[in-house]
Amino acid sequence: MWSIAEIATIDFNVESGDIIVTLSPQKERSMAKHKQNPTRIDIAPKLREKMIALLNAQLADTLDLYTQVKQAHWNVKGPYFIALHELFDELAEQLEGPVDDVAERVTALGGVAMGTARIAAKASRLAELPHDSYDGMQMVALLADRYAQLAKSTRAAIDASNDAGDADTADLFTGISRGLDKSLWFLEAHLQ
Repeated sequence: MWSIAEIATIDFNVESGDIIVTLSPQKERSMAKHKQNPTRIDIAPKLREKMIALLNAQLADTLDLYTQVKQAHWNVKGPYFIALHELFDELAEQLEGPVDDVAERVTALGGVAMGTARIAAKASRLAELPHDSYDGMQMVALLADRYAQLAKSTRAAIDASNDAGDADTADLFTGISRGLDKSLWFLEAHLQ
């Protein structure tokens, strides 16, 4: 498969139901040489290719969110330190399952899970967590923004997977979406 960094865009055409993966010109030329790993999963190779790209994009964002939550966990300051330190650690632990599930779905479909820290850092669509202040409530708000962004892209991935005819990938994303929404609720409750 290709690295997330080699994907220029991933779009969904509502009218046709197509997932449109635009590759960098360099990767476009080398695509003819690459083959998916063999699998007996009865999903057409073109569709598997699109799902692998979609899954790897979500994997990069989810890994990035995990590292940002850990960064906040290690560095949080302020009067709510212990409560937020523990909350952030729990939130990070809850992201480990989705990371593993998404990566394993990529490989089950015959792709390569693009899950190193460097790949995630290059490919993530999430904003970087600022490093100039680790005030507890500021960290809560910043993480809430990132959870909301990942939850939104996960819901888009549910729709894209469903519309493309891959119910299993859509189901995987549905479960992840529920977990993200619950974590977002925990964060937002601190801000109300």
